Amino acid sequence: MKYLIVVDMQNDFITGSLGSDLAKAIVPSVINKVKDFDGKIIFTRDTHLDDYMNTQEGKRLPVPHCIKNSDGWQICDGLKPYASIIIDKVTFGSIDLPKLIESFNEPVESIELCGLCTDICVISNAMLLKAAFPEVPITVDSSSCAGVTTESHRTALDAMRSVQIEIV
Repeated sequence: MKYLIVVDMQNDFITGSLGSDLAKAIVPSVINKVKDFDGKIIFTRDTHLDDYMNTQEGKRLPVPHCIKNSDGWQICDGLKPYASIIIDKVTFGSIDLPKLIESFNEPVESIELCGLCTDICVISNAMLLKAAFPEVPITVDSSSCAGVTTESHRTALDAMRSVQIEIV
């Protein structure tokens, strides 16, 4: 089975409290990717609670975002129709993501990632998946990802490339 992991394509990262023009620019590319994907699609969803500002992340990034059940927490409208499998994650990478893939009891042919943010959540999940599936080809579509900045996006792609994650 081929897997596509769509990382955190949520309103708060696109048009909300942490939104950016870089994030807005990849939405059409991600929509086209999910429309044409021949395999299983899994969405991750950054999920925080009302006490976010008291967490370690909230103290370092004091911008409330992706608060569970808020509009900013929702997958963006253009991708909602494709988000039948969603895994909520409370931090950058999900240790439950490899377990979810294994639970399908199907041989894993390949895993591709896209989404937001390249330099935080995409890289975190790609590294966890590479550790869990060392012999499975893992790919990141650089044109369907955006970082906090263009420079941090490139730095993250270089870091993933160095651990044999293919960047296309």
